[in-house]
This record gives sequence, C-alpha cells and structure tokens, in this order.
Amino acid sequence: MATIIEIDISTLYKDTETAKLSMIEDYIQKAKDMAGEGKEVVLTGAGPIWLYLKVAHALHGLAKKLIYRSPVTGDVVIFDHSPE
Repeated sequence: MATIIEIDISTLYKDTETAKLSMIEDYIQKAKDMAGEGKEVVLTGAGPIWLYLKVAHALHGLAKKLIYRSPVTGDVVIFDHSPE
C-alpha cells in the first residue's frame, strides 16, 4: 500500500493571514518537502486556487498520485502515475 501524505494548503502560509504571491517559491518548496518522492499526496484545506494549481504543477513528477480532497466533491484524482 502506498504511503499517503496529506498537505493542508493553509499550513503553507500559516505565518501570514493570507497567501502572498511573492512567497510562492517558499510555499512550493514546503509542499515538495512535505510530499517527498513517489508517494500518494492529498491536497486539502483552505487556500487560493492559484496556490493549489502551482503546488499541483510542482508535485507532478514527484508524487505518484495527486488527489484534491474537498468537503463538497470528495476526492478528485488530479493525476495517477501508479502502475497498478
């Protein structure tokens, strides 16, 4: 079974009240550090869509599978590169 890493997007900018576009590289690095490599990653939590998109793009090639988890839609698979 794959290791599942859950990243709450709001924790990437927890030091400020709102996410700042000028801090995007820091947020991306934090997400990469949390995700590791070759794992299933779930993105959840409050955050601006631009941050979700940038993080998802940055994790492509690192994560084996990326899922967006929403209280409204449930799990939405963004990509799945697992051989299963």
